[in-house]
Amino acid sequence: MPFLRIYYLYFSPHKAYVRKLKNILGFVPGNIKLYKMAFRHKSVATTIKDGVKNSNERLEFLGDAVLGCVVAELLFKLYPYKDEGFLTELRSKIVSRANLNQLSHKLGFNELIEYDARMINYPNKQGSLLGDAFEAIVGAVYMDKGYSFTREFLLTRIIKPHVDIHLLEITETNFKSRLIEWCQHFGKEIQFIPVENPPGESPKLFTVKVVINGEVHGVGKDFNKKSAEKLAAEKACEELKVFEVV
Repeated sequence: MPFLRIYYLYFSPHKAYVRKLKNILGFVPGNIKLYKMAFRHKSVATTIKDGVKNSNERLEFLGDAVLGCVVAELLFKLYPYKDEGFLTELRSKIVSRANLNQLSHKLGFNELIEYDARMINYPNKQGSLLGDAFEAIVGAVYMDKGYSFTREFLLTRIIKPHVDIHLLEITETNFKSRLIEWCQHFGKEIQFIPVENPPGESPKLFTVKVVINGEVHGVGKDFNKKSAEKLAAEKACEELKVFEVV
C-alpha cells in the first residue's frame, strides 16, 4: 500500500472522512479538498473570488460532461445498429436527474452532502441535491485521478452494478407530459415551437424549442418531430429542476 494511502487512511486529520469516501467510492482519494467541495451545496458555500463560491457547481459542470462522454461511448459500443435518436434518448434516461438522484441515494452520498437545512422547505431545490452531487463527484474523480480512472470507476463501480440499461431502454419517460403538468400547476404558459434549421443541416431534421412564459428553456433536435419535442422537454425539465409532477 503506497505511503500516501496509509497516511490518508490512518494518520491524516481527515482520516474518518477518507474512510467514509473509500467505503462509498471504493478507492482512497488523493485531493480531499475536491471531494469536500463536490459535496458542498452553494447554500453553505463561501465566496472565494469574483463572486465564485467554493460550492460543487463547477465540479458539477465538469462531471456532467465526463459522465455524458462515458455513457455515450458505452451505448455506442453496446448498440452498434441503433441510430443517433435511440442512443440520445437512452443516454438521457441514464444521466437524467431522477436516475442520478436514485444512484446518489443508493451509494450513500446523502450522508455527506452539506447544505442549508432550510432548503427542506423547497422540494424542487432539494430534489436536485443528490443528482448535482453525483455529477460533482464525477468531476472530482476526474480532476483527482484522470479520465481513464474515472471511466473505469463509472463503468465498474456505478453503471454495471447499479444501472439496468436494458430496463431503461423499454421504460418510457414522458418528460413532455411532466413539463406540461408542472406548468399547469404553477400557472405558466408553455409552447413547443418549431425552429428553422440553419443552412447545412438536413431538411428532414426537426428542431423544436420549449418556450415557457416567453423564455426558451430547452431545444431538441431529431428526425422525428415528437422525439424532438421530448428532447426539448427533457432539457427544460433539467434546467427548471422539474423531477416529478407536484
